[in-house]
Amino acid sequence: MIEAELKARVQEPEQVMAKLDERARARSEVYRDTYFDRPEGTLAAADEELRVRTIHGEDSTRTVLTFKGAAVDPASGSKPEHETAVEDAEAAHAILRGLGYVEVIAFEKRCRNYNFEAGGRRMLATLVRVPEIDGTFLEVETLVGEGELGAALDSIRGVLADLGIGEGDLTREAYTDAVARERQ
Repeated sequence: MIEAELKARVQEPEQVMAKLDERARARSEVYRDTYFDRPEGTLAAADEELRVRTIHGEDSTRTVLTFKGAAVDPASGSKPEHETAVEDAEAAHAILRGLGYVEVIAFEKRCRNYNFEAGGRRMLATLVRVPEIDGTFLEVETLVGEGELGAALDSIRGVLADLGIGEGDLTREAYTDAVARERQ
């Protein structure tokens, strides 16, 4: 599956949040993301990602292991994604280190998630604040087969337009890069 996704900087977070609240019930969660790579950086060089994410919700905590392949759409940065639940986050970290991967960066994302349907697709819209980065971001995504990517991105653009997000607000900058820059 491909994660069709667009990310934007949000100029009016309260307005966007109010519009999303009309679409779906919000779920507040804190993500603790740890990204891994080989010591020589071959995953990053290939535009691939390996991540352990622990999600702290209001009622539960869960961890997922994610591998994202190289972008299949340069304009959006949409990538093939493979993800699975992990029972023990520390064990997952130890396994990756044991396989020779090194931790590249870890940071926190404070998220407000909304699940809804748009354009005949299941969508996830996430308002994101990363304490180390100025601003609020909005990610809108859906999982699709490769032949559906263009139509899915059109549906996502429609959601963004309904929320008052324009093409000029879109960004491809990765949180990993922005956090790393702030830490230098």
